[in-house]
Amino acid sequence: MIHQNRRKELLSQLDDGALVIVATNSEQIRNGDVHYPFRAHSDFWYLTGFTEPEAIAVFSSDTYTIFLRDKDPAREIWDGKRLGVKDAPQTLKADQAYSISQLKEILPQLIADASQLYYDFKPCTLDDEIIQLLSKSQYQSLATYVHEMRLIKSTEEIELMQKAANISVQAHESAMQQTKAGLFEFEIASVFDAGFRKNNSEHAYTPIVAGGENACVLHYIENNKVLKDGDLLLIDAGCEVEGYASDITRTFPINGKFSEAQQQIYQIVLDAQLAAIESIKPSEAVFKPHQIATHVIQQGLLGLGILQQGGDLSQFYMHGTGHWLGLDVHDVGEYKQDNQHRQFTPGMVTTVEPGIYIRKDDKINPIYWNIGIRIEDDVLVTEQGNTVLTGSLVKTINEIESLMKN
Repeated sequence: MIHQNRRKELLSQLDDGALVIVATNSEQIRNGDVHYPFRAHSDFWYLTGFTEPEAIAVFSSDTYTIFLRDKDPAREIWDGKRLGVKDAPQTLKADQAYSISQLKEILPQLIADASQLYYDFKPCTLDDEIIQLLSKSQYQSLATYVHEMRLIKSTEEIELMQKAANISVQAHESAMQQTKAGLFEFEIASVFDAGFRKNNSEHAYTPIVAGGENACVLHYIENNKVLKDGDLLLIDAGCEVEGYASDITRTFPINGKFSEAQQQIYQIVLDAQLAAIESIKPSEAVFKPHQIATHVIQQGLLGLGILQQGGDLSQFYMHGTGHWLGLDVHDVGEYKQDNQHRQFTPGMVTTVEPGIYIRKDDKINPIYWNIGIRIEDDVLVTEQGNTVLTGSLVKTINEIESLMKN
């Protein structure tokens, strides 16, 4: 019923007589005859709840049609059961179902009387076939409408995101407790592999487990270097539950004790993050957290003499302070409306992730070289202000050192 209601809500925003076409991908080859694990396209998942590959949903206010793979007893022995055409209508609340092999025959009939078609071309193996069938029809983008819907999370979606956050929090705590000098980054990464799978969840994205200077590479994913005494370890990792993502970053000392220089930089980032989170509330501009975090970091680095007056802050802080979170880890939804920064609305979920990255530079005191720190939490906008979904995970200096001591 959730997906049925979403389709109904979407259609209420479209023209009378509108017909929506939304597709998901086929399986993709990794190498040889090995496939990547399949993950349904998020818009398709959101509107149908169906997670098999090679499927297309076509619906209007009058009818809902699903195209999907046929049952195949031989392939199902190898790859698992398929829903199949016969059971699809009852399971997916569709009026009719057809084999995906019938698309060329049936789709032209479905679109014949539509006053307006809505479809989004995206990297999908079915796109060429669909576009060919739509070649004589005018169609508009669906993304504008669906992505605005996805931006505001329902109670059910928030519950799934909280579950994902809780699983990720536990994994981060375990990683902190198991970290020590001499281990490899991949050994700590395996803590997340085990923790996520133990809770029937998947990685929402490739984890970053970056020791020492590797933390100054924003998307470091090699995760294969030895952890050194005296260095920091930055971990950016989160799981997804039923498609909904969490996204957490913590930075902590490999030996369990921050050096004075590390403490100084860490506290600046933490102060920036806390101030940015505090600003998140309904009717506040979505750009406000970044403005606040940038100011705190700039003043902190000026105070330490790392940044000079009039200097370029992007040398040390070169990314945004947050992004939408949901079915995609960098979730959909516009940040501006009518060329103006939009305002926070209850139901939005954003990350807050300021950072400081100091590479080796002769103009900077060597005690700060190769310090990379980012702190990231997932924040739900509420009627009263906000709730930090990942707020149970330690992040003050004392909390981290205490956890790692035990």
